Amino acid sequence: MPAIIWCIMMRIAGCAIKQAETNTRKIIARLKAEGWMVRDGGKQSLFTHPAYPKTLIPVPRHKELTPMTVRSIAKAAGWL
Repeated sequence: MPAIIWCIMMRIAGCAIKQAETNTRKIIARLKAEGWMVRDGGKQSLFTHPAYPKTLIPVPRHKELTPMTVRSIAKAAGWL
């Protein structure tokens, strides 16, 4: 189902749609607070965690991120 139709259906049903945080500074601050260590890459910051040595989270260096990028970061960090 296309995302726009799903959003319209959820609004009609009266469900609250939770907006994801797209501010890069806030996302980086949360990653650092949870113990992720930053390693600067080329066009993005790369985050690693001592407890998850095989997980690498790239965060693009933009002021705002797209919701799909935020979702992939959240999945990799274990927030979803």
